[in-house]
Amino acid sequence: FSSTTPDTTISISWITEKRRQGLPPLTVWGIALCVSGTVIATENAIVVTAILATPSFRAPVFLLLASLGLADLLAGVALVLHFLFVFCMEPSDWSQLLTSGLLVTSLIASLCSLMGVALDRYLSLSHALTYGSSESRHRAAVLLLLVWIGASIIGAGPAMGWHCLNQPKSCSVARPLTRTYLSLLCGGFLLVVMVTLQLYAGICRVARRHAHAIATQRHFLPADQSYASKNGSGRGFSRLILVLSVFVGCWMPFSLWGLLGDASSPPLYTYATLVPAAGSSLLNPILYSLRNKDIRKVLLQACCPHRHTPNTHIHYPVDV
Repeated sequence: FSSTTPDTTISISWITEKRRQGLPPLTVWGIALCVSGTVIATENAIVVTAILATPSFRAPVFLLLASLGLADLLAGVALVLHFLFVFCMEPSDWSQLLTSGLLVTSLIASLCSLMGVALDRYLSLSHALTYGSSESRHRAAVLLLLVWIGASIIGAGPAMGWHCLNQPKSCSVARPLTRTYLSLLCGGFLLVVMVTLQLYAGICRVARRHAHAIATQRHFLPADQSYASKNGSGRGFSRLILVLSVFVGCWMPFSLWGLLGDASSPPLYTYATLVPAAGSSLLNPILYSLRNKDIRKVLLQACCPHRHTPNTHIHYPVDV
């Protein structure tokens, strides 16, 4: 007797027929794409939920971290949708435009949120007395609103006609985006990266100047001696180097490749530069949100409510 039921036979026949109609075979890259998108969406959903569900997390830094988590969450959803559209459904123009627009929107919002985190760190040092005020929160909310409106408008570009579905020769290394459209995006990415690096350089200067002034006033160090040599700021500097290395390493390859490559370039190079950019959405919650003690306490409280007491005092560290 056959162990295959009629319904199973129909399902197998339907899948086989779909494969014959043009669906590509499932590959290791496709499985990795789906798994990574699921992990990215899950971990960022946890971070966003923890921030939005905690009333005390309303400082500018938490608004920025929530925006960063939401952007990376959308990136994970876009990767999963791309997998479904490519390997589980017949390819269509609207599916390509939808996933590419969603990815562009999420990447722009993520990159701008990262720049906002750097700006918040700088302002929390240079304007420590007014940091966390209602006016600061209002400015941060307005800034994030503008960022998401701008990212949505730019992300709608492929659906509004900035695509190469009807003109293959104008395609960039990331189909269906045109080379002009992707060049403008990558140029904007490089500009944001440069501004972010300048902000972090300003953070280092302000932090060292403040720390040295405090140490000198308290007679911990002579006025001409470096504060960093007598204090544990070396660990903070190493953390900053790690954050900057990940930031530049994730975004610089694709930005440069998008400017230099074209439709005739090997697709392998495109995948090789897109993997770090997508990996940034996987690393951002670890490097930014989960390093915050208050967010970690909320997550531990949710996981083990009987072992951890609620957090009654919220810190606003500049090394979030």
